[in-house]
Amino acid sequence: MASLAIASSAFSTLFRIVVYLFLEVAPVSVGKYLIPTLYLAYVAAQHYGAPAFSEIIAVKEEVVTIEQEKPDTNGDVVTDVAVSETTVVAAVVEPPTLKSALATIVFSVPSPVRVLQRVNLAINTLLLLAAVEFVAFPYFDSATDVVYTRVGALHPDSAKIVVRYPSTNGTENLVRVSWRQLDSNAGSDTQWKEGPVANLTSDHDWVRTVLLHGLWPNTQYEYRFEDINSTVLPYPATPIRFHTAPDPRLHSGSHYRFIASSCMIPNFPYRPFHDRQLKGFDFLADYLWPSRSASSSAPVAAAVAAAQNASDDASSSISSTASPADSTSAENITVPAANDTTVVAESPVPPTEFMVFMGDFIYADVPAYFGDDKEAYQRLYRRNYNSPSFRKVYERLPIIHTYDDHEIINNYAGQGNSSLPPFENATNAFELYNADANYDPIDEGQYYYDFRYGDAAYFVMDTRKYRSDIFSDDPSTHTMLGDKQLTALYSWLGKVNNTAVFKFVVSSVPFTALWTYEGAIDTWAAFPYEKSALLSAFQSVPNLIVLSGDRHEFAAIEFESGDTGHKVLEISTSPMNMFYVPFIRTLKPRSDEVVNKTRENVVVLEDGTTEVVKTVEEIPREKVIRYIAEGNHKWATLEVDTRDYSHPVVRVEIVIDGKPAYHLEVAGKPIKLQSATSLGAFVPQSFKGVLDRIGLKPGKWF
Repeated sequence: MASLAIASSAFSTLFRIVVYLFLEVAPVSVGKYLIPTLYLAYVAAQHYGAPAFSEIIAVKEEVVTIEQEKPDTNGDVVTDVAVSETTVVAAVVEPPTLKSALATIVFSVPSPVRVLQRVNLAINTLLLLAAVEFVAFPYFDSATDVVYTRVGALHPDSAKIVVRYPSTNGTENLVRVSWRQLDSNAGSDTQWKEGPVANLTSDHDWVRTVLLHGLWPNTQYEYRFEDINSTVLPYPATPIRFHTAPDPRLHSGSHYRFIASSCMIPNFPYRPFHDRQLKGFDFLADYLWPSRSASSSAPVAAAVAAAQNASDDASSSISSTASPADSTSAENITVPAANDTTVVAESPVPPTEFMVFMGDFIYADVPAYFGDDKEAYQRLYRRNYNSPSFRKVYERLPIIHTYDDHEIINNYAGQGNSSLPPFENATNAFELYNADANYDPIDEGQYYYDFRYGDAAYFVMDTRKYRSDIFSDDPSTHTMLGDKQLTALYSWLGKVNNTAVFKFVVSSVPFTALWTYEGAIDTWAAFPYEKSALLSAFQSVPNLIVLSGDRHEFAAIEFESGDTGHKVLEISTSPMNMFYVPFIRTLKPRSDEVVNKTRENVVVLEDGTTEVVKTVEEIPREKVIRYIAEGNHKWATLEVDTRDYSHPVVRVEIVIDGKPAYHLEVAGKPIKLQSATSLGAFVPQSFKGVLDRIGLKPGKWF
């Protein structure tokens, strides 16, 4: 029985360790089976076990036994008496000391004291309930009544707007978008204009994306909702504001920021009764709008416009701090900050225009998979949009998306087959809530797309739909993108080579092959032939940066080109709100593959003359510039600055758990861009506004 008490203590300790790992370190799927098993084993062992540790004493007893009576030789009666001694072992319960009580409660040390046993049982039961809450809440939190709106793709003359507005008494709800241009001179008296009508139906989970067109480039707007009778609806409480993209045909230089991250699941690390919190977005809101984020999640009013105008006005007086690129060099220069914690003088920052979310927006299979069911997937999207933390950001910052495996199921490889389960139900939810608001796909019905913002060009990959099964066929035939997407990507590279200063390629999984363990089969490392060909193409284009996520770590990777071509930089940043793996480091510092690099050294000879000596050395094809694994909440802020075309620069700031952790400057190669072809690009915005007010439609002219 004492051994059962020891077993109970062991089960209890192991149970607590597993619960901690599951709720605070990594919510691996095996945890949901292991936790109840250990709990039941602990309860059973405690019920049938006896106290293992109490004071043991021995009590000696003498027993007198009369065996028989018989006469002796004198005729007297003699009695034979046998005396036996026995020892009785008894357990005596000693009153617990503070030290022993704490040891029992904290470390589950067995105790004969019933009160302490019950306290242990209560603690373990609460831990079990916490795990149950974390696993089961996504199923019971249907969020069917969530009402929300956000802005997606921004064009110079249009914007995509998502709205979810369930009807309370029908299967259809018609919601009109009304909008107006923000005019600092006219104040709030500017007339509202009727925009598109969103036909919301229960069949589409009350979600629609509409296109608001007829807008001007680089201009502030706001919108609200009305019913079909032009009655203003109660949500949003204040109009939602957004800023259209600049005209890319006007090469006047760009200066803006955008955010990149991936991977999020609510309430991780776990906190009781915070099931909808996405703390990473609380941090992001404080980072972007430190003076207002704590007080309200409503859209900003004049503060956003004022901040943007201030940064625009100051842009002409701010000198570039990029390290000058060697004009004879064909490679980008990456310049890490001298000290990650260096405090720099404050200067006006450019506006943050959008966020690129690089996949794993939901975790359909973590901590539990609720099946290949359309409603199960939609419920997880509704839950995220119902998060007060996320609402602080998506109502004020346009977001565009790609998807990764956890929007479908872990390590999903579509093999180009749209009917392969659970792709259809999973992507139905992804389209409704995220993809429809992205930029239009290059090929109809696909999830890869490209867009321009100022002097930068972006290509967002689909790394799941066409991915081959890497465990079958010839590795040389394996593809991640498929022929059609590869053709589109190569075409894009040729198109933006000399028409955009910086080029960003977004991949949901890391392009580098340096990540080990599962990274060896889930990243581009598993597709070496296709990756090698793509890298060669990337290195033929100046100023190309790859953005990726997925690994729940941050790394800056440099791809060396050797003597020809351009270096490529990868910034891989995640998670936004998920686990990281402590202690274990999964990234190799450099690749085994090398390239030849010719160095020129000037040697002074004995006679005083100089001679240029060329040496060839082998350097790694891929190497780590910076690697940070710690942190449950990470994102990258990228500041694109092309105001000085002779010294374009991208400034990268990595923020971890709400605090800047690393800075990097990427000095780009000067690009001679093609001249603008848009007549409207040369017409002042104020003049366009005058024409618009007198009833003319200059949008048809330019």
